[in-house]
Amino acid sequence: MDELQECDRYMAHLSEGLGHADRHAGLRGYCSGLMSPLTRKSVEPMAAHVDPMRVRSRHQSLHHFVADANWSDEQMLRRVAQWVVPLMDFTGGGWWIIDDTGFPKQGRHSVGVARQYCGMLGKQDNCQVAVSVSLACETASLPVAWQLYLPQEWAEDPVRRAKAGVPEAVGFATKPTIALQQIEHLLAQGAPRHCVLADAGYGVDTAFRERLGELGLRYVVGVTGAVTVWPPGHSPLPPLAYSGRGRVPKRQRLGEQSHQRPQSVKDVAFALGPEHWSEVAWREGTNDTLRSRFARVRVSAAHRGHPREQQRPSEWLLIEWPEGHKEPMKYWLSTLSEDTSLQRMVYEAKMRWRIERDYQDLKQDVGLGHYEGRGWRGLHHHASLSIAAYGFLLAQRLRHPDEMAGKKNSAPSQESALPTHYVPRGSPARAAPRSVFDHQLAAAPGSAAGS
Repeated sequence: MDELQECDRYMAHLSEGLGHADRHAGLRGYCSGLMSPLTRKSVEPMAAHVDPMRVRSRHQSLHHFVADANWSDEQMLRRVAQWVVPLMDFTGGGWWIIDDTGFPKQGRHSVGVARQYCGMLGKQDNCQVAVSVSLACETASLPVAWQLYLPQEWAEDPVRRAKAGVPEAVGFATKPTIALQQIEHLLAQGAPRHCVLADAGYGVDTAFRERLGELGLRYVVGVTGAVTVWPPGHSPLPPLAYSGRGRVPKRQRLGEQSHQRPQSVKDVAFALGPEHWSEVAWREGTNDTLRSRFARVRVSAAHRGHPREQQRPSEWLLIEWPEGHKEPMKYWLSTLSEDTSLQRMVYEAKMRWRIERDYQDLKQDVGLGHYEGRGWRGLHHHASLSIAAYGFLLAQRLRHPDEMAGKKNSAPSQESALPTHYVPRGSPARAAPRSVFDHQLAAAPGSAAGS
């Protein structure tokens, strides 16, 4: 079956989640525009590309489809996952990768726009930010949940909310809270409990890590060097003896001695001897094998050094300190099992690179950041359609790896959507009824519905 026929089948599959049949043409036209070779994939140039003889009318219909029509972006992402996930190979492991991405914006009227950290620019600037969860295996990844972060200034402004069509149910929530809501919703649909990966913007949040544990999810999450832990040989004092009056003391205490106080993970790294460090290679890069120097130690997290009634369970502290650097480059906390090898732990920690590749392709190839409307619905519709276009291209690559690799290699090079000065957070500067994630749910290669 050729690529055009597969695309027709894919569009038919997605169309089943749109409701009215009159939206099917909008879906096909919009996705066709997103997968076209256009430099700018906003509504007007896509309309001119899709229907050059009727640009004005096609522009109106595409704009109505993405900005006004009442269809579910969540259902769209669900149907994309139903098509792509069965093609992914999870025999080597699976991961939930949490991240957020920014879209630089001018003005103040586009929904959610504010001065905030923009990963695309590597600094604070005027932008929109969305939180996403991607499902990843060793060879592919796919965003399966996507939601705009609504800054507090927006959440508490009824006038701007009304103009942008922000749903009443959407209030202010931190990015880690949004990510947890997405994960919990996926698990409620029957999603598997894969290991969770996230950068330090999420990993430093103690409540975020604790909730992942409560959900039965292992994690490898970045933290900053300032996060405090109880390393081996360090522990708080027991509660004071009961005096016989008032409440029974239950909270542990900090002592005067250094071993009775927690340490920052940076201090833990500096205290480790040479025998703790090993060079580890984790994957082949573009030009060379990626390798660095790592150490790990069992610790117990200490939330800002405040004593608790009971010490938190022990987990891994993983540290990357490249040879020749004055201080460590990155830190992770992980609840991977105690018998996990250092090689495997580094491999899983570094798997988060896939989310950066996702967003590079989504922005560079299918116009994720090109939406020019101001409303909540239109932005989420555009994002889900960009992911749908990306999902088709990913499915083609998974079904026909040799053929698609040849196309990719022969395509003219494009500027990366990630600037060279991009610095992930936590790194030092310059240093459905059935589960939509059932790996057998949608048509697999060679089956009647999937070949």
